Amino acid sequence: MKRLQLLFTAFLAVWISTTAALPAAGFADTPKATVCQTLGSGSDCQTTPANSVSLTHVIAVTVNVLSIAAGVAAVIMIMIGGFRYITSNGDSNTAKSARNTVLYSLIGIVIVVMAQIIVQFVLFRLK
Repeated sequence: MKRLQLLFTAFLAVWISTTAALPAAGFADTPKATVCQTLGSGSDCQTTPANSVSLTHVIAVTVNVLSIAAGVAAVIMIMIGGFRYITSNGDSNTAKSARNTVLYSLIGIVIVVMAQIIVQFVLFRLK
């Protein structure tokens, strides 16, 4: 239960830190956008502001941050599994549990890499 709480807290911290940066990344209304919305669309208001951020960029940044977080978690779990394997003292159940921890962490890394490849492929096709 403590591990689940720690994982949830880490996920929440990453989510808050990424969403807190969104207004600074250009999602706040610019003065020109505010004027264009107030007055209606004119010939000058049809252009996209220079500091706007596309949806694909936000998705790419979010996936990169989540991939880094998952990669760090997987490496930490590999280290924990290795430590548990070394300290198993010949107990077959503890050694098997440690091997499974390392195996599942490696599978997690593979899944993260494949997800990163798929997202990058889709975002490249959208451009």
